[in-house]
Amino acid sequence: ATPAARSPARLWPGLTPASSPAYDIGEVEHAVVEGVAVPGGDVRRVDPVAAVRAEIAARPDDYAGAKAPYHETSLRMADCGTDGTGDGAGDAGCPVLRPYYRDLTGDGRPEMTLGFRLLPEKLTAVRVYTVEKDRLVRVMSYEDAVSAVELAGRTVIVRSPSEVAGYEYRLQWTWDADQRAMLLTSDEMLRTDDGGRHTKRPSASPSAAASPSSPSSPSSRASDR
Repeated sequence: ATPAARSPARLWPGLTPASSPAYDIGEVEHAVVEGVAVPGGDVRRVDPVAAVRAEIAARPDDYAGAKAPYHETSLRMADCGTDGTGDGAGDAGCPVLRPYYRDLTGDGRPEMTLGFRLLPEKLTAVRVYTVEKDRLVRVMSYEDAVSAVELAGRTVIVRSPSEVAGYEYRLQWTWDADQRAMLLTSDEMLRTDDGGRHTKRPSASPSAAASPSSPSSPSSRASDR
């Protein structure tokens, strides 16, 4: 038997609807990556290590100096091999993980999904890059304690451990042609089948959590749940 359907009960019908968001949460990521070559306009020929080094150079507060939260990532970039990445684990030696290529925008050309370890915090940064007019463009940026990353169709799925035993967080980013970016389209807390053996996740990106202009960004929301 199927229970009878019920329409949603609207609470506080006299409440004046908000006409604009309270905060700029930085949901749209569309940034040209300066100084990284895209030979032949092919993202597969982009050096993934160069893309990470460009980000490190653009964010000195996060990476430069002994007091920067991810200073160890910057130091370990010297260990990246000639193939552009480390061993794929990202914990020993080069922090850059193996890139994956899939058409996420629907234009018939692949995008590059790249991950790298944020050390010593043991977080994982997930980035998606596309190519526009022979320039490398970052269209997704997220970092947190990550247990798995998946590609499904034109969607990037990131799974993270939860402080609540028996649950995990599952976030999905999907390409939006109007915004020219991957947008966070789903943010769920789901049951797991591992008996709740997740350990408490480290806090998310200090740079995101500390920014007064983005108290509700995906990274800071995840750490505050």
